[in-house]
Amino acid sequence: MKRLVIILIVFVQLGLAQQDDGVVSFDLPIRNSLVFNRFAINPTFTFVRQQNRFINATSKRERTQFNNAPETLLASYSGRFSENIGAGVSVFQQNYGVLTTFGGVLNFAYNVKLEQDSNLTFGLNLGAYTSGINTGNVVSNFDDPSLQNVPSNTVVTVNPGINYGTKFLDFGISFNNIVLYNLETSSMIEDDPRQAIKAHIMHTGYFDGRGFFDNTKFSGALMAEFRPDKTVISGLAMLDVPKGLWFQIGYNNLFGMSGGLGVNVTKNIALEFNIEKALGNQVEFGTSHEISLAYRITNKKKFKYNGDDKVSGLIFDTKKTIKPVKKASEEELAGIRERAKQRRLEREAKLLEEEKTRVEAETQAKLLVEQKAKEEAEAKAKALAEQKANEEAKARAKALAEQKAKEEAEVQAKLLAEQKAKEEAQAQAKLLAEQKANEEAEAEKSNEELINKPKDEFGKAMLGLDTLVEASKKAQNKLLDEYTDIINVKDEDLKALKEENDLSEQGIAVAPRPFKSVTAENNKLRSIKSDLEEVIKDQDEKIKELKSLYEERTIIGDTLTNDTVLLFYKNKIKRLEAEQIKAVRTKAELESRLENIKAATEFEKRRRIVRAAYDNEEERYSQDQKALENIKRNTTLVSIPYEENDFDFGEDQGNNIKILKNISNEENGFYLVIAVHKDVTKRNDFVTKLVASGQQSVNFFYDVNTSKYYIYINK
Repeated sequence: MKRLVIILIVFVQLGLAQQDDGVVSFDLPIRNSLVFNRFAINPTFTFVRQQNRFINATSKRERTQFNNAPETLLASYSGRFSENIGAGVSVFQQNYGVLTTFGGVLNFAYNVKLEQDSNLTFGLNLGAYTSGINTGNVVSNFDDPSLQNVPSNTVVTVNPGINYGTKFLDFGISFNNIVLYNLETSSMIEDDPRQAIKAHIMHTGYFDGRGFFDNTKFSGALMAEFRPDKTVISGLAMLDVPKGLWFQIGYNNLFGMSGGLGVNVTKNIALEFNIEKALGNQVEFGTSHEISLAYRITNKKKFKYNGDDKVSGLIFDTKKTIKPVKKASEEELAGIRERAKQRRLEREAKLLEEEKTRVEAETQAKLLVEQKAKEEAEAKAKALAEQKANEEAKARAKALAEQKAKEEAEVQAKLLAEQKAKEEAQAQAKLLAEQKANEEAEAEKSNEELINKPKDEFGKAMLGLDTLVEASKKAQNKLLDEYTDIINVKDEDLKALKEENDLSEQGIAVAPRPFKSVTAENNKLRSIKSDLEEVIKDQDEKIKELKSLYEERTIIGDTLTNDTVLLFYKNKIKRLEAEQIKAVRTKAELESRLENIKAATEFEKRRRIVRAAYDNEEERYSQDQKALENIKRNTTLVSIPYEENDFDFGEDQGNNIKILKNISNEENGFYLVIAVHKDVTKRNDFVTKLVASGQQSVNFFYDVNTSKYYIYINK
């Protein structure tokens, strides 16, 4: 008779707090946005720093590394309704593998104005939801009537909060799950791990910028959540650009880093995307994705104590602000005319003074020239007289000496003149070179500003598209690298399998390779391939859009567009097209290589001979039972309890119900498995720590099909 064992895997995860009776705590994982679903941070936030109302739909998937990852769907209508009231209503559904939760939340916030810039706001979130097992997610090859009898629970939760706000700061606390009442059992739920006190401090302000960032709003919030078993510290920061964009970053010591981007498609329609990346020992859980689509209902009345001064659509909002021109009064015009007259008289006086100075300088220069000519004439006459009076010999000698001196002087003067001319030429050349370098640097700087800081609509549009193309290219290259890596892994597996088969055919004994599940690997491969196809398609569309915008501008011959900008994007488009052709070719080569590896692997699998890991199954079972008896008999209780991190839970089995067949020496039934190990030493270490903690009911069994030990505490 075949043995049939149904295993209920307990997956230790931080995001789901479940009681022993199947009751799930109220916990919406909406924590990365300061724009939408603010009541999830504090129930007063439907009023605090709020101007409008929103109809919002949000979808969040957590830990996408796993199948049946936690998923939350939320729809809400919330915001500011009057000068003193904020409110909201929402419905949600949360899926955690085989568990599902459906419910709703009512929110109300009331504000009391204390002083000019001082407000005290009270808020309340009242929630009701039903939780139970979704039998559609149970993996089984037969109908099990017992699964239809699993009970569900209906729970009511109360979450109050308070906030004190000044001109730029807000301080507040809220009480999560202060009341948690189970309607099915008509009793309060005690020892709720998600019951907590949450405190926050938030700053909202504006800073002066230029151009696109003019009058940008900055919001930053620090939060601390005090739970019975841990303290969660987190922070969020947001830049809200009045043109229709906002950027968000955040950190949570439990869930990791987050980043987000929001855009007002129109003045009323907004879209926001957030991504959350786990850190530390949870990094293998993968990323979480959150996307929100909202419709903004703008209140006609301008409320006080708000944080939404101006709303613009990034794509369709074409309204321009026209500054009024103030007309000068007659008195101001008379003053302007008087000041202009005074400046004109000052310029004329200055010109007369300059003319007088010039005439005096010319007269002085003329006198100096005449005096010098007279002195030269007298010297010449004296020299001629002396020359005539000397003897012919002396005159001849003197003439020769003068001739020699004259020649030397001329040579010296010529050398000196050439030296001065050379130095002047070098200085002039250096000056021209420096001037040319400065001009080229200024031109290059100007060209960079034209491209990276455009002022015209064409430049802004091209820059925006170019930024998206570059981001898409990075994502595409990353997926190509991941695609290559996973194909290389499959190639290595193929080589190892072929070597094992070859040695076996030669009569060389080879130990069987450990069992390896390729489901996760193939799922990852399909995901990467699908994402890569989408990214390549998206990149093609972006390049076409960039090229279309460029060709449109060149066809109409807009003289306002700088030629440097056009040349830059012409070359950039050519390079992007060449890179995209290369990426498509690389993808095709990888797919061809993958198909060859698959075919070869199937061939090698048919050659493989599966050998049993043990010669005598009964001998292995006897040894396992003796090891368990020795541990329970020789292990003493510890004085200081072990922490969760002290236990190695082994391989992650997901959170679905799983079914194992052909398990020897075990009865049919449901087993509550808490750890799975292949290594006997790790198995014994885990069991020893459980026994030392007082858990004497621990036991385990062996699955020969997977070579794994399943450790359980109840069945």
